[in-house]
Amino acid sequence: MKSEYLQTLVESVAVGSFSKAADNLFITQSAVSRRIKFMEDQYGCSLIDRSGPILVATDVGRIVIEKAEKILQLENELKNDIRVLSPKNGIAFCCTPSFGITYLPEIMRGFMQLKPDMLELKFSFEMPDKVVDGMLKGVYHVGVIEHNTDYNFAELDTFELPGDEVVFVSSAKLGLTEDEMPIESLASFDLYTRKEGCCSSKLLEYNLKKMDMDWSVFNRVIYYDDLHLIISSVVEGSGLAFISRSVVGKLVSEGVLRTHHVTGFDHAYKRTLVVNNAAAPTPLVDCLIGEIKGVFRPGNHFCFN
Repeated sequence: MKSEYLQTLVESVAVGSFSKAADNLFITQSAVSRRIKFMEDQYGCSLIDRSGPILVATDVGRIVIEKAEKILQLENELKNDIRVLSPKNGIAFCCTPSFGITYLPEIMRGFMQLKPDMLELKFSFEMPDKVVDGMLKGVYHVGVIEHNTDYNFAELDTFELPGDEVVFVSSAKLGLTEDEMPIESLASFDLYTRKEGCCSSKLLEYNLKKMDMDWSVFNRVIYYDDLHLIISSVVEGSGLAFISRSVVGKLVSEGVLRTHHVTGFDHAYKRTLVVNNAAAPTPLVDCLIGEIKGVFRPGNHFCFN
């Protein structure tokens, strides 16, 4: 049995939903359903009770999950042991999508020029929670997150980077000229956002709760799991987005998009560089850290403020 299938079963029951499991595993809901059905056909019995609003394991499913968790743990231990005994000249980097879209191409270009003999490079985009979890488990060597909550970084090394902010952005076509405004001034527009749990969505939800509001304050909420589609929709004048300023900094400086702060909102983001030196080849990590910090040096074209 493939470990991906076992992980899908464990995750589906843990979150109680095929759709949430699909989001967490970054696969489609139909793929989750196919994997579960394959396992049920393989074992000849139902593993998940689908009759209620929340998925729960059947008696057989609980047995399979118990064994699956042990198998997955052993697999992770095996990978870590092999990594220690047979280290490759490579590095695994993970960051939030907003950081990756804005900064990663420049970082990787400079890094590869300095380390042309590196054999393996892996990079991933994840939500902050998953970046930190992967760092703690030794899956990633280096990570960068934007966040407005504190994390327990345990034995990881951290470096504070210049922060970011999350702002509402609109096209000039919408005619919004004020930088500071009440939330009610935005209520008649559609809001484009990524799935629940992403960095900006968490911050927006936090701000709305402070004002005893929720997502229904907007005309409609439209979910895209692609930042490029969100930005293009806003540029066309279809609505607003609550988005990392660094992602749209160039469009703002060119006058294509306008930024808006909401009275009473917390727009600030911390940005943290996280390093797992215990799992990482130090010379490569030191080089990558230098390239990451380099994009924030004064005069760099990424510095929009």
